[in-house]
Amino acid sequence: MAHSTTLALHLLVVVVMALIFVASASVSAPVNKSCVTGSAGASVSIGYGGARASAGAGVSLGADAYRTTCPRAEEVVRAAVEWAVAADPRMAASLLRLHFHDCFVNGCDGSVLLDDKPFLVGEKTAVPNANSLRGFEVIDAIKAELERECPETVSCADLLAIAARDSVVVSGGPSWEVEVGRKDSRTASLQGANTNLPAPTSGVATLVQKFRNVGLSAKDMVALSGAHTIGKARCTSFSARLAGVGGVSEGGVGAFKDLTFLQSLQQLCTGSAGSALAHLDLTTPATFDNQYYINLLSGDGLLPSDQALASSSGVAPGVEADVASLVAIYAFDASVFFQDFAESMLRMGRLAPGAGTSGEVRRNCRVVNISG
Repeated sequence: MAHSTTLALHLLVVVVMALIFVASASVSAPVNKSCVTGSAGASVSIGYGGARASAGAGVSLGADAYRTTCPRAEEVVRAAVEWAVAADPRMAASLLRLHFHDCFVNGCDGSVLLDDKPFLVGEKTAVPNANSLRGFEVIDAIKAELERECPETVSCADLLAIAARDSVVVSGGPSWEVEVGRKDSRTASLQGANTNLPAPTSGVATLVQKFRNVGLSAKDMVALSGAHTIGKARCTSFSARLAGVGGVSEGGVGAFKDLTFLQSLQQLCTGSAGSALAHLDLTTPATFDNQYYINLLSGDGLLPSDQALASSSGVAPGVEADVASLVAIYAFDASVFFQDFAESMLRMGRLAPGAGTSGEVRRNCRVVNISG
C-alpha cells in the first residue's frame, strides 16, 4: 500500500513537471520537422534537417554516402540485425552498446572492434569492456556480407552506427536516418576505454562530466541512458543496490523500494559470484520504450548510475533539476523520449577522431588492413 501511494505521488509529480515542460517548449525556437518513425508507430521529429555534419579529421557525414557505391548496405545490415535479435533478443542491446563504447573512445572509428595484436593493444580488455561487450560475431558476419556486396566500401564504424539504429527499431523504438561516411581507425586506446566510459556506479556529476568530456550535454546523457530500457547487467554491476548502501560517490541511492523485486534479485545473485544476469528493465525487458524512466521514478532502476538520475545530489546548481525533470518528462511522454534519443544518437554518431587522424575502410573489422 505504501509503495502504491509513493508511486501515485511520483506520477503526480511527473504530470506537473511535464505540463511545465510543455508550457516552456511552446515558446522555444521551432525545429526542422523531418519526420522519422519507429516500428512502434511513434513519430519522431529531428532537427538536423538532412544537413551534412562534420565528423572531424576532414570527414563529412551524410545520409547518402552509400546510395550509389553500395545501395543495399542498409538492407544487408537490417536483415542481419533482425535475424540476430530474433535468435537472441539481448543482441539488440549488445549491438547498441558496441556503438556507444566505440564513440566514447576517440570518436566513432570502429576501434572497439580491433583485436589485440603483437603491435596493437585493442580496447576489448578494458575494464568496462572485458567479459561484457558482445556481438562481435554478428558484426563479423555483416561485414563479410558487405564485403561480398561491395568490397572495401562500408566502414566498420558506419556498420556499428547502422546496426545500433536497427537494433532500436527492431525492439520497438524510434528510427532515424543514420549519417555515414566514417573511416575506421588504425589504432585503439585501452587507456581511453578505461578512462572515458562511465561506470555503473557513477553518480550524476560524474556522468555529466564524462559526457561533456566528449562534447555531449547532460540532456544527451539522460536521453542516451534510456538505452537501458533493453538489455541485461551482471550482478556485480548493481551489488551496492542489493546491499542497500550508497553505491555512487556523489551520494547514495539506497536499496530498491519494491521489496519483492529486491528479494528476487538477491536470490538470483546469491551464489553466482556476481556472474548472473538481470534485466535492466524487468517490466518490458525486450521492448524499447520509456519504461526505464518509469522504473527510476519508482526507485527500481537496476544500476546505481541509473537510479542516480532520479536521486541526484552533489551536482552543480541547475544540472540536478534538469536531470530530474528530464527523467520525469520521459516517463510521462514516450514520444518526447523517442525524439530526444534519436537526436542524441545523431550527435553521438558525429563524435570523431581529432584532426590529422587518418583512417581506412577495414576489410575485416577485427584487424587493420595490411598494406600492399
